[in-house]
Amino acid sequence: MHHPPTDPAERAARLYDATAARAGRAVLAGYSTSFGLGSHLLGARARTDIEAVYALVRIADEIVDTYRGPDAGALLDELEAQTARALESGYSTNLVVHAFAATAQRTGIGHDELDPFFASMRTDLTVRVHDRASYEAYVHGSAEVVGLMCLAVFLNADRLPGEPVRRGDERLRAGAQALGSAFQKINFLRDLGADSDGLGRSYFPDVKPGSLTQVQLDEILAEIAADLEAARGALPGLPRRARIAVDATLGLYERLLGQLAATPPEEVLTRRVRVATPRKLAVVAGVVARQSWGHA
Repeated sequence: MHHPPTDPAERAARLYDATAARAGRAVLAGYSTSFGLGSHLLGARARTDIEAVYALVRIADEIVDTYRGPDAGALLDELEAQTARALESGYSTNLVVHAFAATAQRTGIGHDELDPFFASMRTDLTVRVHDRASYEAYVHGSAEVVGLMCLAVFLNADRLPGEPVRRGDERLRAGAQALGSAFQKINFLRDLGADSDGLGRSYFPDVKPGSLTQVQLDEILAEIAADLEAARGALPGLPRRARIAVDATLGLYERLLGQLAATPPEEVLTRRVRVATPRKLAVVAGVVARQSWGHA
């Protein structure tokens, strides 16, 4: 049983931690439905940590995608510096960074994940059209390392103080990277028109802004399907609550992939494919029922 602290300084510190955690929850609730649905299937500790990871990633993305002001590079640099300082001190005046630092210290997330992430975010300020090498580097930094952050959360949700940080074996880590990669590429496809028209960007190699052929679409869909298959292959190694949450999120993105496959390329360029909320809930309910039946 957890007893409330009697020391006023400790009470104040816990209040600040809790307020920072609520900030992360608000960011996730405001920006994502699919990711948010999956996170509701996690235990309390893992859910709070996933919210903290999502919030930091989202704030960085907002700087380069929504704000895009002349000082966007400086703002991104400052966010990275704040995060680096908080990793050392465990404290930040930025509530999102503070929540992330607490999660990172508890789960073993560090510069191996953060440095490539911020490098990819910085790329968005200068690179408009990617070749294969820059595309793969961007996907690694913007998505695969985020998958590794999520894996760190899942594996360490119930870790006790003093126990070593759990890293996961190679199959789990490869599956986590594939999961992040698939989600990112699906979102690239869903946002193809907006990225082209609003930001002048084209992430997929050999796909020019404002253009997409059926052959190109088929190749991209096959690439994503391979990522999703690799991610599914790693599911058995996850803790049970995390396995259910990831399975549900995979189901939602597989549904999106199916809808994208049924959409002509010219429509992919002009509208954002979505899964209706009732279908999302049905997918999640089906996964929970299947996983629960398997452990009845």
